[in-house]
Amino acid sequence: MKKITKIEAAGKRENRKLRVAAYARVSTGSDEQLMSLEAQKEHYEEYIRANSKWEYAGLYYDEGISGTKMARREGLLRMLADCEAGKIDYIIVKSISRFSRNTLESVETVRKLCGMGIYIYFEKENIDTGKMEGELLLSILSGLAENESRSTSQNVVWGIQKRFAEGTFKLSSVPYGYTLKDGELFINEPEAEIIRWIFDGVLSGNSTTKLATALTKKGVLPARGKKWYASTIRQMIRNEKYVGDVLLQKTYTDDSFNRHMNNGERNRYLIADHHDPIVSREVFKAANAVIDANAAEKNIVKGTGVYSRRYILSGRIICGECGGKWKRRIINGAPHYVCGKHIDDKEACGQLAIRAVSLEAAFTTMMNKLTFARKEILLPLQGSLTLSGDEDTLERIIRLDEELSGITERKQRVNSFYSKGLLDAAVYAEETDSILKMEQELITEREALTKDTEGGTERKKALTLLLKYTQKGIMQTEYREELLDEHVDRVIIYSRTEAGFVMKCGPEFRERME
Repeated sequence: MKKITKIEAAGKRENRKLRVAAYARVSTGSDEQLMSLEAQKEHYEEYIRANSKWEYAGLYYDEGISGTKMARREGLLRMLADCEAGKIDYIIVKSISRFSRNTLESVETVRKLCGMGIYIYFEKENIDTGKMEGELLLSILSGLAENESRSTSQNVVWGIQKRFAEGTFKLSSVPYGYTLKDGELFINEPEAEIIRWIFDGVLSGNSTTKLATALTKKGVLPARGKKWYASTIRQMIRNEKYVGDVLLQKTYTDDSFNRHMNNGERNRYLIADHHDPIVSREVFKAANAVIDANAAEKNIVKGTGVYSRRYILSGRIICGECGGKWKRRIINGAPHYVCGKHIDDKEACGQLAIRAVSLEAAFTTMMNKLTFARKEILLPLQGSLTLSGDEDTLERIIRLDEELSGITERKQRVNSFYSKGLLDAAVYAEETDSILKMEQELITEREALTKDTEGGTERKKALTLLLKYTQKGIMQTEYREELLDEHVDRVIIYSRTEAGFVMKCGPEFRERME
């Protein structure tokens, strides 16, 4: 007869105390706020230990961190990780705004914790997310907290801009070459000598890359890190503080609390002769003219961080080993292409440079082969590029448009009912969230289908162009860059002897390089 032994489940919640943790946050690092944090630590430890059915699972906290972005709060993230690890059963927080002022993040986090059977009690609002109405109420109150945060942010921005306009704003950061004392900049002479050396180097015709390499080899430490970069040198040449001026509001924060470079979207404020200069205005102007000339030569578009292609292959050569982009370089007087990662760190990528003429010759050979074998290689592609699902895709897009139209009508009805007092605020908020979620799902699906359809159309157009070219039967005897630009999407370098040409019509053709 079989013997059956019952193994009791370990750690049943009814047989043990509830492991309760608390979360606290102060939004600034001032002494008063830190004293408040210490008081919260003592309060929650005593509060939890006083309950005979609870077990103290620790207090998690963040200091001097904004409540609008959860990703920046290590204490909160550590608590969530411990929840996932099964170390916490219940959480206590002083208020929703202490937990998060971002509606979407707070609701998503609460849902995630509820899915694990872990609930949160917000003392100020008297909300327990374990109750049926808790999440809906949390969503409404969290939205209010986010609006409060945005209003506070706008007040802070207004105050800062007022100080900008009055010239009373005190700097909180210091550029290389200066020291900051009581909000004023003073020249740091050893670092200032490096600044002058950089400006002289640019005016002497040295590239920013060469200057950065030289400083790193000399063992001169930059403001951050241990290595100098060409971009750092260019930023220094552009920095108006080195002539004694200060330009305020170079960056700004949008309504979603994301930071951006200010390229004219907001007012800026220039304070001339704010502090002692390190270089003269003549030197500063001349060095910037050199940088501008170099940028113009490379077709760099100022303020965008991108450049128009100076060469047809610029930005289109991909490393088959590391996935990095290859760059054009002059080596021993001849143009070459080399992996950008290999340039920065030879251990990161072992691919060596290839001669530009070798790659160009490989492309010419590949195009001649396509011309010669047009019937065998290209003509069959016409069938494979005829998207069999085109009709089904278009029908689905039409149905999605009809559903989106229905969603719009539903939103109008809900808004009308609410304005007439037929829906209370809680039901209205829940219904609106449901509608918006459904609408976003439909929009996302429609955009994906539209993108796929457009992509198929572009590939068919590219194949038509390639078929027209190869139909002429012309065998090329020299490299034509306009031909590559018209038919090739990107080039993959697999080794010094093999390259892959990914065509705009879809397929990739590999060719040997000499």
